[in-house]
Amino acid sequence: MTPQKDTSPAIEIQGLTKRFGRTVAVDNLSLTIPRGSTFGLLGPNGAGKSTTIKILMGILSAMAEKLQVLGVDVRTNPKLVKQRVGYVPEMHHIYRWMRVSEVIGFCRSCYQPWNDRTCRETLDLFALDPAKKVKHLSKGMLAKLSLLLAVSHEPEMLLLDEPLSGLDPIVREEFLEGVLGTICSRGQTVLISSHMLDDVRRLSDTIGILNEGRLLVQDNIDHLLTTTKRICATLKDGCRPERPPEGTIWQRVNGREWIATVRDFSPDKVQQVSALDGVEHVEVQDLGLEELFKDFIKGQRVSK
Repeated sequence: MTPQKDTSPAIEIQGLTKRFGRTVAVDNLSLTIPRGSTFGLLGPNGAGKSTTIKILMGILSAMAEKLQVLGVDVRTNPKLVKQRVGYVPEMHHIYRWMRVSEVIGFCRSCYQPWNDRTCRETLDLFALDPAKKVKHLSKGMLAKLSLLLAVSHEPEMLLLDEPLSGLDPIVREEFLEGVLGTICSRGQTVLISSHMLDDVRRLSDTIGILNEGRLLVQDNIDHLLTTTKRICATLKDGCRPERPPEGTIWQRVNGREWIATVRDFSPDKVQQVSALDGVEHVEVQDLGLEELFKDFIKGQRVSK
C-alpha cells in the first residue's frame, strides 16, 4: 500500500507572541505556509523576522496557541524539528577554531541522512578551502559555509534568515540558480527572509510582510502584484480628497497630487475616485515588489 502523502501545513502558527521585557517583538502572529511552497518573509529591521524564525527552530520560547513545523510541535520536540529543517541564521555561530573540513565532519555526525555529493558540489561551487580555519573566513565565506551545512543533510524544509548577505553578486547568482533553484524545483518548502527583494521575487511564490511583529499581508506574489495598484489623481486648485477608495493601504496628498495605493483593485474604484468633487484627472500605475513593500510599511506607520 502506498503511504499517504502528508498534506498538513509545513508551518502553522496561531497567536504567536514574543516579548523581550516591555518590547513586543512578535505580536499575536498567525501564519500558515503549505508544503512545497517558497515563502518570502519581508520586513524592515526590527520587524520580528529573525525572532519568528528562531522560535520556529526552538531556539527561543514564546507564547502561542499553535506552533508546528512539519506537523511537529516545536515546543515539545525541538530536536526533531532541527533534524528535519535546514537553518541558516542571520548571525553564524560556528566554532572558529575548527577547519572547514572539521566543521563539515562534526555536522555530518549529527545528521541522518547526510548527502556527501551535495556537500562536495556545494563546497566546489562556493570555492571553500576545506583546510581553512573558520576564524580566517570572510563574512561572505562564512555565509557560504552556513548555507552548505544547511542543505547537505537533505532537509525537508529550509529556514533561511538573510542567507545571501555578504555573498558577491556572481556567487549569489550561482546559488540562486543552482542550490536554491534545485531545492525549490524538488518541491521542498523554503522560508527565506531577506532584504534583497529581487532575490525574493525570483524565488518565492508567496510572501508575507511583517512590521512591528504584525503580519500586514500574506498572499501569492503574482496575485498581490496584480491586484494592488496605485491610483494617481490630480486635484483642482484648493481641493482636498473627500475619502480614499476602499482598500487603501497608503495615501499621500502633495499639492494637487493625490496618490492612493489600493488592494483588491478594480476599475470601479477608479470610477469612484473620478466621480469625487475636486478630481480632475486619474491614472493607474502598476507596482513593483519594492514599491508595494514600502507602501504597506508606510501605511501602517501612518495609521498608528
